[in-house]
Amino acid sequence: MSRPSVFGSPLFLGFDHLEQMLDRVGKSSDGYPPYNIEQMAEGRLRITLAVAGFAMDDLQITQEDNQLVIRGRQADDSEGRVFLHRGIAARQFQRAFVLAEGIEVEGAWLDNGLLHVELRRPQPEVRVKRIEINKTTNGATRSLVEGGAGEA
Repeated sequence: MSRPSVFGSPLFLGFDHLEQMLDRVGKSSDGYPPYNIEQMAEGRLRITLAVAGFAMDDLQITQEDNQLVIRGRQADDSEGRVFLHRGIAARQFQRAFVLAEGIEVEGAWLDNGLLHVELRRPQPEVRVKRIEINKTTNGATRSLVEGGAGEA
């Protein structure tokens, strides 16, 4: 059984990909590692993930189309060690963030167990395009509607 589409209205043309992105985000939300998203200035964002115990070589950041994907995988260093209590597990993770069109990843750094990723959202240019209304004969209009070339 399919659920009703959020963007099912005929007024939302070309937004069907947004629903697919919302589904992807919903599937990847297990809560680990915890993160913050801050607005640093107009058009500037910072994502901060708590990745205590991970070295830079254990982390990978990629941008796949409009998704920022952060992966962490620690090597198992428990060989030869005897733990009386192990509360800090070497847990791998993958955290994905959907980026809006035009957002650019400027850089990332690791500091005191926190991974920071800087993002920039350039201000879009305001575009106004005038659409000419052509005066046509009934025959030309009919052939355009039917898929023909028509006459202008």
